[in-house]
Amino acid sequence: MELRQLRYVLAVAETRNFTRAAEQCYVVQSALSHQIKALEDELGVRLFARTSRRVELTAAGEAFLPAARASLEAAERAAADAAAAVGELRGRVALGIVPTVTALDIPRALRTFHRAHPAVRVTLRTAGSDELISAVEDGTVDLAVLGLPENSAPTGIRTLELARARLVAVVSPEHHLSGRRRLRLADLSGETFADFPAGTPGRAQSDLAFEAAGIQRDVTFESMSPALILDLVGQNLAVALLPPAILSPDAPTAAIPVTDGPTRIEYLAWSDFNPAPAATALLSVLRAPAA
Repeated sequence: MELRQLRYVLAVAETRNFTRAAEQCYVVQSALSHQIKALEDELGVRLFARTSRRVELTAAGEAFLPAARASLEAAERAAADAAAAVGELRGRVALGIVPTVTALDIPRALRTFHRAHPAVRVTLRTAGSDELISAVEDGTVDLAVLGLPENSAPTGIRTLELARARLVAVVSPEHHLSGRRRLRLADLSGETFADFPAGTPGRAQSDLAFEAAGIQRDVTFESMSPALILDLVGQNLAVALLPPAILSPDAPTAAIPVTDGPTRIEYLAWSDFNPAPAATALLSVLRAPAA
């Protein structure tokens, strides 16, 4: 059994297509197919059920996949640790970010990191804070930038507070509140809102604030995309509560402070459990602005 065979199996399992898997692995399809067939002959089981139009993992393939993935990760970690021992960082690092990161300039930080460690491959994953916290806990993400309601710092992982800001009301210039210099939550009672999906941390801060104030609100539009939420506001379809730093100065919207509005805190999160050298190096770069 060879590592390249494991890579080919994972690629086919991911793409469900031998041609796309071969392209992903930079080999011709015939070579990939031959290696997977050789591995199946060695194991004495079929890993894939395939026809000319369809490819699926067999029960044996499903059982084989977790250990195959772990073996590849262990091999990559071994190579990275060996390189780190002589001063060269290699391997992979996974960084998770929420869609509304404002406390860090992620592209600039990655430019600094890549210039210092060009052999490290970086995987970026955009998701909600709850999903990213779980990913840091189970090790599928090395570091994450989170956005959480006040008094909701995650437990079980390391965190560094990066920034906090009170959300502002964002309205269209055509909206009847657009001329106001400041608002209270009560002023937004009865308005139609655009917000993140119910149950997500990005939504929780606003839900908790309105609930504490005893005010019901109508969230008609839900999206994980801040850009789409702002577009809906710009069309005067809804109002939104968003971090002020994500708003562009030339955007066709008006931002109004809300004196009793919710506060959002951004955290840098990571785990101290056996971090890879590349993850430790990226953590140093991301922590630098807050140092």
